Amino acid sequence: MQNPTSVDHRKGSGRQVSFILNDKRKPNYTGWMKHRVDSDYGKYIYSHRMSVVEPVFANIGTQKRLNRFSLRGKTKVDCQWKLYCMVHNIEKLANYGNITG
Repeated sequence: MQNPTSVDHRKGSGRQVSFILNDKRKPNYTGWMKHRVDSDYGKYIYSHRMSVVEPVFANIGTQKRLNRFSLRGKTKVDCQWKLYCMVHNIEKLANYGNITG
């Protein structure tokens, strides 16, 4: 600003920004999901994500080098993704085999 003293709204006509926080806002999905994840049960469930879901995506992305799809179109991309998932599952079967307990 050219005149920094005009920022003080008591002395001059400075700029003032105000935000109106309305307590009567409708609930949104982001707030709902935050509430679910922050609950005790949500923390318990979300803690298992690293051992269940994330390693699969990491394996397909880094080991199989699927950083981006090489085909275009929803059906072709869906087919390519399913092929990568099938290769991942076949490798799991080959590595771990039929474990009977």
